[in-house]
Amino acid sequence: MSVRKVMAVLHRMCWLLFGALVLTGIVAEPLVPFGLTFVPAGAAVVIGLALSFTGPKGDLKSRPAVEVEPPVTGRWSALNSPADKVPSHGTHAYGQTYAIDIVAEPETGAGETPARPPFRLFWPLVRRNRDFPAFGAPLLAAADATVVRASDGQRDHLSRNSLPALLYLMLIEGDVRSIVGAHRIIGNHVILDLGDGTFALYAHLQRGSLQVKAGDTVRAGQPLGRVGNSGNTTEPHLHFQLMDGPDPDSARGIPFTWRGVGVPAGGETFTAEAAEAAEAVKAVDAAEAVEAVEERAAQA
Repeated sequence: MSVRKVMAVLHRMCWLLFGALVLTGIVAEPLVPFGLTFVPAGAAVVIGLALSFTGPKGDLKSRPAVEVEPPVTGRWSALNSPADKVPSHGTHAYGQTYAIDIVAEPETGAGETPARPPFRLFWPLVRRNRDFPAFGAPLLAAADATVVRASDGQRDHLSRNSLPALLYLMLIEGDVRSIVGAHRIIGNHVILDLGDGTFALYAHLQRGSLQVKAGDTVRAGQPLGRVGNSGNTTEPHLHFQLMDGPDPDSARGIPFTWRGVGVPAGGETFTAEAAEAAEAVKAVDAAEAVEAVEERAAQA
């Protein structure tokens, strides 16, 4: 077990111990003096900060971005992108140093209401997942790979895209999820082994949508599942990242770039084609190039 994994486990145990001491002090005779009750909480904060601020080092930090296929097709926009800042989500924890969040942004005509509901201060408090165009969108393998983890049993909760709901997520729900474990943060997910010590994580998948299982081999562009709203999320979206191991608790992030797209910055809209379509275009271009050369040779 790596040092980082041990720290992640200790972090959760310290918060659980703190909660148990507080609860005991409320309903029964305190187990320890009042002041000592907060020692586990202090330790948890210190460990959490260490995990958050300790990023990739050495060769991993200087490693060039790994080029993979886009994991979606259609028109999307980026949020929390490593093109804007690193770590992209404000923390190195869970191997998300270079992670990116993307939401579907389908085209709308002039004067039409955007398909994706905007953030509201107070009302509606929450929204149904089907109100968001990303929900149910297919997710594709970013490269030829082996599935090492696949889980889709967690529920898709309602959106958290109002101020009260967002505060609830940040101050209560998110903390509880982090104490329970990384799997409750990333929700339903797929982790692919791309080879050469690189693993791709797809987080927040739709419940029951997986089309692959651990041990399967997949080809670039192959459907894996669908976008959902499980785990620590405000709305249906895809959280994508590359990391140096299959366990988010101990992994460190690896930079990526999507072929034909690059790394979109926050708020930037991009359109991605399926890997098969891109390969078909390449094949047509190559055939046309060969035909042109043969035509010129025939005229010479």
